Amino acid sequence: MVEIISLVILVLSLAGMAVILWRKMPVLSKLPEPSGDFRRFFAEKIKEGTKKMPVVKNFSYELYLQKMLSKIRVLTMKTENKTGSWLERLRQKKNQKDRTNNDNYWDNLKKAKDDR
Repeated sequence: MVEIISLVILVLSLAGMAVILWRKMPVLSKLPEPSGDFRRFFAEKIKEGTKKMPVVKNFSYELYLQKMLSKIRVLTMKTENKTGSWLERLRQKKNQKDRTNNDNYWDNLKKAKDDR
């Protein structure tokens, strides 16, 4: 029942959007074509606005890039160190498990030999 109601609401909503678009089509076709590239215009306005700020006047993109790359390098090194320690811990656990399995192995062989 809920599925039918939601389907009816969806169909009615799509039909309503189609009616609104159909009625506004003549008005939309009369609009003038946009001149120039809006993104370029918007980017120039942002650059002009940021140049007026006193904090941004002395901003160096190269220095910012150096700092960010250094932080990424440190993060990478920390991650590598952490994964290395996890790997070492897993190897130690496996070695301990192998030692205990070997002890049981020889005990099992002795028991099997005695049972014959």
